[in-house]
Amino acid sequence: AFKYVLDTFAEETQQSTLTSLSPLNRVVAALRFFAEGSYQHGVGTDYNVGMGQSTVSKSLSHFLEVMQRKLCPEWIKFDQSEEEKIQAKQEFYAKASFPGVIMCVDGTHIKIVKPSEEGFLYYNRKGFYSINAMVVCDNRMRIKSIDARYPGCNHDSHVWGLSKLRSHMERRYREGERNAWLLGDAGYPLQPWLMTPYRSVSQSSPQSNYNMRHSTTRNIVERTIGVLKNRFRCLLGARELHYSPHKVSQIINVACALHNICIYYKVGDLNANEFNFESRQEEEEEEQSSDPDYTSIANRIRDNILATF
Repeated sequence: AFKYVLDTFAEETQQSTLTSLSPLNRVVAALRFFAEGSYQHGVGTDYNVGMGQSTVSKSLSHFLEVMQRKLCPEWIKFDQSEEEKIQAKQEFYAKASFPGVIMCVDGTHIKIVKPSEEGFLYYNRKGFYSINAMVVCDNRMRIKSIDARYPGCNHDSHVWGLSKLRSHMERRYREGERNAWLLGDAGYPLQPWLMTPYRSVSQSSPQSNYNMRHSTTRNIVERTIGVLKNRFRCLLGARELHYSPHKVSQIINVACALHNICIYYKVGDLNANEFNFESRQEEEEEEQSSDPDYTSIANRIRDNILATF
């Protein structure tokens, strides 16, 4: 995996102005930052790196630009073949007998320092400044879509509503695709291509059983986010990222591509069960408006799923 990343980077750095640094040193410095979340000065003074802070900054910026352009389009793809969809549905169904699931979606806040421009937009409900990143994963914990463009004040449903993925799923539905949906928590609107929990259910009711199966099936996206943040601890939030929102978005995107590369090359799998997942209680309790064009259809689909249990 490291050789693949190094070779990809080296191919694009022949004309770099950082001629005194080898591609190897630049990749090592960047990956050290991703893995440990250290300040640039700390990365630069590492005995394996040996760079000044300004050099680390330039090197990281160059690494992000190249990796976002070369790796992200190659390693973060939402499309699935029919065979992959069938396999995803089978593996998700095996978890809790929930049919039709191809992927799961969730939002996660990446802590940043207050931006110099429109900083108030980045202040989230949890009391810190952040980017609210929408993560979509498949049955193998591969990240199939990432949207890290929006400030932390935005709710998950708003990020979803503005995403290209939402439009893509609607288009597929209009073109006739059925029995294929994502799972999202109660912070998302119920749509024919996005199944969410029932609200205000009584214990031991059929709806409660549905919600339990939904949660059991969907928690893979929480585990995926846990693995992502613990593998690339710059995202973990122990220390906020001291970069512009644009650069933080690049960091998130590249981290997701690297996550998928690690899965492909079977790099030291992390035990997702060891990680503490973020509490979703605040956002899950917030009422979300459903899409009026599809509300009755989506409710009927959900009720039909419930009837299979």
